[in-house]
Amino acid sequence: MGCYASHDVDHVERVKRIALFLAEREGANVGIVEKAAEMHDIARGKPDHAAEGARMARKILIAEGYDDEFAESVASCIETHSFSSGKTPESLEAWILSDADKLDAMGAIGVARAFLFSREGGRGIEETIKHFEDKLLKLYGMLHTQTAKKIGFERHRFLEEFYAQIKRELEFKDLMG
Repeated sequence: MGCYASHDVDHVERVKRIALFLAEREGANVGIVEKAAEMHDIARGKPDHAAEGARMARKILIAEGYDDEFAESVASCIETHSFSSGKTPESLEAWILSDADKLDAMGAIGVARAFLFSREGGRGIEETIKHFEDKLLKLYGMLHTQTAKKIGFERHRFLEEFYAQIKRELEFKDLMG
């Protein structure tokens, strides 16, 4: 995993906690979900980190003695988790990893991570707001599981309120008289 504050070990741990919570409530294979969450950003910083991460995870898991079916299931989750991959998750476990990663990009943590991510790329406030428009405000509509949708509702509402407020401030519409 690269050394990006927006996608650091804390992010991976949050995604793992969210994914395990979702897996238990949705009846998914917890072992697959846990391993996929732990490894989902191992190729962060590389082009197409999801596809590269899936390849790396497959290789690592086989080397660690996991069977082909387990390794393939984990790799499939990783390959389809990313918003930017354009690939659709095809199993409950993959839906859960995708949902968990998206939930960590929503709400107050999502706002904080958006600004960290922008700083890492040398972008300013206006460009960060474009990131809200291009990605963050679309995430709620991309959630797959009912549990994630329940959690995401409040997080999405917070993103919308933050976005509306920062737009007012940037346009000086919040100034009195």
